[in-house]
Formats: sequence, C-alpha cells, structure tokens
Amino acid sequence: MIKTIRNLGITSATLYWATFASIALSIGVWFLRRGDDRPAAERLGIFIGLWAPTLWAMGQAIHESELAEEEAVLVE
Repeated sequence: MIKTIRNLGITSATLYWATFASIALSIGVWFLRRGDDRPAAERLGIFIGLWAPTLWAMGQAIHESELAEEEAVLVE
C-alpha cells in the first residue's frame, strides 16, 4: 500500500500537512456550524478530527520508506 501511495507522488510532508489541515478543519467545522445544529456539528468535527492519526501514521510509514530508499542510494 505504501508503494502505491508513493507511486501516486504523495510524500510524507504532504500527509503531515494533511494531518494539520484535518485538525484545523475539525475545529473550524465545530465552531462554524455550532449555531445551526450543534450535535451534528460536533459529530462532523469529531469525524474529520479522526482522520488526523491515520494520516500521521501513513506519513510516518512513507517517511520510513523514503529514508530506506535514501540509504539504499547512499550504499550503492
């Protein structure tokens, strides 16, 4: 799966930025939609916030893959 993600051109930095964007979007949704339907806004904010750990873990896996690739190039 990591190879497929890397082949799409997604880097660890991209996923780290997506992590922080997920957190910011979660907070933004929670604040901006509070007046309309508070329970729905809270659920949506929590749902978006739950993406952060997954994106971070994927970023870590890709980062390790990038480091291994760099080491392989240095050894050659």
